[in-house]
Amino acid sequence: MSILAEKTVPLLDLKAQHVQIRDEVLSAVTRVIDDQKFILGEEVESFEAEIAQYTGARYAIGCASGSDALTLALMAAGIGPGDRVVTTPYTFFATAGAISRGGAIPVFADIEPDTFNLDPSKTESACKSNGGVRAIIPVHLFGAAADMAAFVELGKRYNAFVIEDAAQAVGAEYNGRPVGSFGHIGCFSFFPSKNLGAYGDGGLLTTQDAALAAHLKALRIHGRTGKYIHDWIGINSRLDALQAAVLRVKLRYLDSWSDRRSENADIYRKLLADRQLPITLPNTLPYQTRHIYNQFVIRCESRDELQAYLKKHGIGTEVYYPVPLHLQKCFSDLGYKAGDFPVSEKLAAEALALPVHPELSVDQIEYICSTIGKFYQ
Repeated sequence: MSILAEKTVPLLDLKAQHVQIRDEVLSAVTRVIDDQKFILGEEVESFEAEIAQYTGARYAIGCASGSDALTLALMAAGIGPGDRVVTTPYTFFATAGAISRGGAIPVFADIEPDTFNLDPSKTESACKSNGGVRAIIPVHLFGAAADMAAFVELGKRYNAFVIEDAAQAVGAEYNGRPVGSFGHIGCFSFFPSKNLGAYGDGGLLTTQDAALAAHLKALRIHGRTGKYIHDWIGINSRLDALQAAVLRVKLRYLDSWSDRRSENADIYRKLLADRQLPITLPNTLPYQTRHIYNQFVIRCESRDELQAYLKKHGIGTEVYYPVPLHLQKCFSDLGYKAGDFPVSEKLAAEALALPVHPELSVDQIEYICSTIGKFYQ
């Protein structure tokens, strides 16, 4: 243990992951370079077919990033200036940013304290008090499914488009079915730190609707439906063939990596629960049949002090997210104030992500838990 204490335990170790698959990745990348077809094409189409099958979607459409996926989804849904879209204030900025960038209005609803996900009952209240809500964007935060049956029902009841933000949740399941296959559109990110990360940026949209799929494919290439023929005003957001090639290699390993993350989470739960510390461990509900742990997030009142202590002992952590979206300066014109969403605000002050990546060793987890225990002595 003393030897480990002299080392660092990073929050994420992409180099250790790369070593396992280096030869396969180099072969795949070389194939693309030799082929000299870098934008869309067969490599991207093959990845789209493979990831569609993995996510349980009929169609998958690659794009340049997870942020662009959200933007394209809102464009395909016809969401524009003045339209209201309900989402969570406790998530990465891109969710609400995509809404505002298109001129629509983010309407925030608070989250559930046990799942960190958008609360369906609070979402319904927001729909009732904001007439004509056009869309709902639940986020599968940290790799755990939101309550999709409830959100699909709300979408039907209020005639609202349901867009799943599954940027952190590729492979997660709701009642045994992959997320991204429930709403009108699912949005995924392949940012390098994600469980399925590219060697650069990348994103994806999924849908069960053929017309939506065709619309999204056009929107990602400036709304083009034929050479120099444009039915819509779209954007330039294409998944590179090089990234698709890398993702095809990594997709073959994804389930084993996600299983390892889940095993690490179970070890954390046992070791931390045994110490009876004043922290709250992440919970799962019965419908969250597969949590893929993009992050393992604990809660504690002395979060900042604990984070500083762990850093001093070489342990990487991260705070997701210290300022909820309704309190961000750029959204001040929406009129929200501190206290409007107490659960989100409490989690923003207490949440701390610990290393959970698949390359983490049991000795490292024991060292982290031991160090947390010493902090509270």
